[in-house]
Amino acid sequence: MECEGVMPDKFTFATVVKACASLAALDRGKQVHGHCLGAGFELDDVARSALVDMYAKCGYIEDARKVFEKITERNAISWTAMIAGYARIGRLDDAWMLFRQMPKPDTVTWTAMIVGYVQMGNDADALKLFYQMLKEGVKLDHFALSSALGACAGLAVLENGRQVHASAVEAGFESSLFVGNALVDMYSKCGIIEDALEVFGKMRVRDVVSWTAMIVGCAQHGRGKVTLQFFEQMLIAGLKPNNITFVGLLYACSHAGLVDEGRHYFNSMSLEYGISPTIEHYTCMLDLLGRAGFLDEAEEFINNMPVKPDATIWGAMLGACRVHGNIDMAQRTAERLVQLQMEDSSTFVLLSNTYAAAGRWDDVAKVRKLMIGRELRKQPGCSWIEVKAKTHVFHAGEISHPQKEEIHVMLEWLAAQMKAVGYVPDTNFVLHDMEEHKKEHHISYHSEKVAVAFGLISTFPGTTIRVVKNLRVCGDCHTALKFICKIVGREIVARDANRFHHFKDGQCSCQDYW
Repeated sequence: MECEGVMPDKFTFATVVKACASLAALDRGKQVHGHCLGAGFELDDVARSALVDMYAKCGYIEDARKVFEKITERNAISWTAMIAGYARIGRLDDAWMLFRQMPKPDTVTWTAMIVGYVQMGNDADALKLFYQMLKEGVKLDHFALSSALGACAGLAVLENGRQVHASAVEAGFESSLFVGNALVDMYSKCGIIEDALEVFGKMRVRDVVSWTAMIVGCAQHGRGKVTLQFFEQMLIAGLKPNNITFVGLLYACSHAGLVDEGRHYFNSMSLEYGISPTIEHYTCMLDLLGRAGFLDEAEEFINNMPVKPDATIWGAMLGACRVHGNIDMAQRTAERLVQLQMEDSSTFVLLSNTYAAAGRWDDVAKVRKLMIGRELRKQPGCSWIEVKAKTHVFHAGEISHPQKEEIHVMLEWLAAQMKAVGYVPDTNFVLHDMEEHKKEHHISYHSEKVAVAFGLISTFPGTTIRVVKNLRVCGDCHTALKFICKIVGREIVARDANRFHHFKDGQCSCQDYW
């Protein structure tokens, strides 16, 4: 343009900077910025707003802030660019401070804050902000709705999820692809796979995200064969799977014991679809072999991996060793974990649990001494349940709830009823060296049992109890919930760190393969 003798003006400059922002072309954007300053251009607020947006989208938040401070009359673009920029890199306090200072935040700005909270795992604050957005009458868009649904999925708060769904319908966004995908994910993660299937069936347009959400959802609920059927239907629809699709497939095969199918899909990733397996795919494949008892093959699989095994890989191997009682292999695996010098306590806890289950208390003490030396602490187990759109959290071994007396009574009643029909507490899951009666008391107050007891006294007879646990449900609690669901005549849905368990009529959907 300049070669032709036509000099750019401030509008040309703003347009070029916007293009750089869209492409995240930082170096080119800096060149344009420097060129204009060198040519003596007087930057106006429109041009500065474009620069703020460009620097923020490219992750150079301090440069964006310097330009932002020079704007005399800030518009919605510059405010939102700064707020979204801070939120994108996790500086939510800075984002919130600017958000509070902004004269009239619009839909895009509210959504930027909500998305920032969700991306940083702060789902509770994201949901609070969404409800505040509704209260102030700000117009919704599909990004705000899908982000709020993502927060509900992360917290597994079904009643809140239904409220957001209703807001989407009221705002006319139920047919939005973004909202539809988020609804499928939300209902799956809140434990109602049937509602996810219903939403999916009504979607007019589906993309790879839609199919993958359904595949991952079915996998998490232990519907292995259904998961594979969805994959075949996806291919018939002409869509190409992505790496997340294969994570769902391999996960489904692992939790359904479909070893041959899992091997086939793992090999087809690179051979048929040109997708290089990531550490997540290798972990799923290792978990598949380990769960099925192919420990030697699993160990060989690790040794032949083209990528260096990380703590997740060795942790999955250690978990398989514990399930199948192979202490020697567990010890070899643990040595690899110790060599990694990792700061995550979970694998040390798993090794401690493996020794405890075998009654090797001296080895348990050695592992815990090592944890203390590295200043590692076990993540405390907790479970939560949503009743009347309010979330109640319970921790193992203690009840600090206003209704603790009623919960105690219900737990005692359940224990008596279960023992009357043959339940025997499995105290091998108490990972402390103590007297047997103390072990029984300790295990009866695991957080998932407490949450279920609270659900029983707080909901109408026949209501499904839905509980979420931050860790893997223990074997004794798994057995106890099968007894409880039959005694009280209710379905119990438990989501733990790995999957969903649907307890009904004395049985679990995982068929004890978990």
